[in-house]
Amino acid sequence: MRISTLAPAKVNWALEVLRRRHDGYHEVATVLQTLDLADRVAVSPDSELRLAVRGRVEGLPAAPEENLALRAATALAEAAGGRERGALIELEKIVPAGAGLGGGSSDAAAVLRALNALWGLGLSAGELASIGAKLGADIPFFLHGGTARAGGRGEEVTPLPDGPPCRLLLVVPHMLIPRKTALMYARLTPEHYTDGGRTTALVEKLRSGEPVSDGDFYNVFEKVVADVVPAAAGAMTLAGRIGSNRPHLAGSGPAFFFLLCPGETSQEYLDRLAAAGLDLFLVGTLEAAPATALRVEA
Repeated sequence: MRISTLAPAKVNWALEVLRRRHDGYHEVATVLQTLDLADRVAVSPDSELRLAVRGRVEGLPAAPEENLALRAATALAEAAGGRERGALIELEKIVPAGAGLGGGSSDAAAVLRALNALWGLGLSAGELASIGAKLGADIPFFLHGGTARAGGRGEEVTPLPDGPPCRLLLVVPHMLIPRKTALMYARLTPEHYTDGGRTTALVEKLRSGEPVSDGDFYNVFEKVVADVVPAAAGAMTLAGRIGSNRPHLAGSGPAFFFLLCPGETSQEYLDRLAAAGLDLFLVGTLEAAPATALRVEA
């Protein structure tokens, strides 16, 4: 038996930091959305836990045991009673690593879903989320997919109704920044903290069935990206000057996105962005059901 699933990228429609917690982490309020840009994950029986990776591997850990997908598999095996459980995990990387798109966390969530089925564990999404949250704050979100609000460190997830579909132009500069997210958080000061009001307003809008718009988006890291990753801030400025739309940072970057109106995509605009050395992806939002579906092959 072989079980396959998607590991979609995400963007944060809203990302606020409320305060620094006593445990050293930051309290966040965020709305996340899965995209149809996705890695592919498949698992099949094997005598040991093994990971095979192909595709866009730049930025991934050199050692397989450091890959979040294999770490998630090991954590699930231990939670299920021991390391003797085996599986071959095949990971096809399509989502750029280290870009703020959540690819590693999504891979881990996909592995948890698929191995839960392959091994017949019968764990609930909540139980899988408890395992995943110890490895990465975004993993619980990817176990739900679609649109969701998150709090705490990002691990407290409340699913939201799937909103009207929309299209994005995703722009990924060619850069890898070690410890980027930690550096972003370290740069924040109390003057950057907010009360979560932007997130709450967006949640209410989504629950009413309205589509998102440029004015809804907020990302606190846009206030410090020029200090931490000046090249990423420069790419956003350049892209904003080339086109008429406003760029929005994806997570902790350096990827960013533009919201596209129906039918909007100027080939001249795309050509000019590509000529500036930026990878471009025309993507759409992905609802919860296809984001988490499992496909079983005999």
